[in-house]
Amino acid sequence: MIFLKTDEEIALMRAANQLVGRTLGEVAKLIKPGVTTNELTRVAEEFIRDNGAIPTFKGYPNQDGVPFPAALCTSVNEMVVHGIPNDEPLKEGDIVSVDCGTLLDGFNGDSAYTFCVGEVAPEVRNLLKVTKESLYLGIEQAVAGKRLGDIGYAVQTHCESHGYGVVREFVGHGIGREMHEDPCVPNYGKRGYGTQLKKGMCIAIEPMITLGTRQIRMDMDGWGVRTRDLKPAAHFEHTVAICQGKAEILSTFDYVEEVLGNK
Repeated sequence: MIFLKTDEEIALMRAANQLVGRTLGEVAKLIKPGVTTNELTRVAEEFIRDNGAIPTFKGYPNQDGVPFPAALCTSVNEMVVHGIPNDEPLKEGDIVSVDCGTLLDGFNGDSAYTFCVGEVAPEVRNLLKVTKESLYLGIEQAVAGKRLGDIGYAVQTHCESHGYGVVREFVGHGIGREMHEDPCVPNYGKRGYGTQLKKGMCIAIEPMITLGTRQIRMDMDGWGVRTRDLKPAAHFEHTVAICQGKAEILSTFDYVEEVLGNK
């Protein structure tokens, strides 16, 4: 069932998502060679709790009921999504996708950003650029009257035109009082097909794009998802509210971009 949100509920979701953006900004300050992903998640969890929210991912069960152990998903290099933080230091040339969720005043926020660790290879940096571009192209289609296929088509065609793989098995989602609500939001599709978008829908759009094959495999921990060819993958995500004429992006990369010197 798809739940349409009132203006008041969207305001609460905006606050939760802005906190996610601020948390990613705090994480951005730390990312460099030698830092561990466990350090990133410790800082993120403290920041989320200090701001009166709960880290949604910590304890969140997978399909087998196995709880996720940390406040962040940290996916390094060939890890597509749902990487569990650990004590292995990040290295020069790595990339790390950081996915963060918060529960604040009864509503969820969700956003992800893929960071460079020091200097990365040009082909990897371009993967990140194109993946991020595809997110905003998808958001351009997230307006009342359009369909989910319009979003997926925009993401898919942009990324595939650059020779990249578009992961099929993991998709975006509706979001609100629950982290994952209907509808599913694929990063592939046909224009004019799928569920029609209506004002008040809130969805997380999250391209997961690979440098090589789109084929993936699951880690033994039941969480981590890697590319089958072990080539890098990128993941960017925003939560948006469907409106007339133009989607409202409830999450933000502003704090990250400020830290990275991109603003």
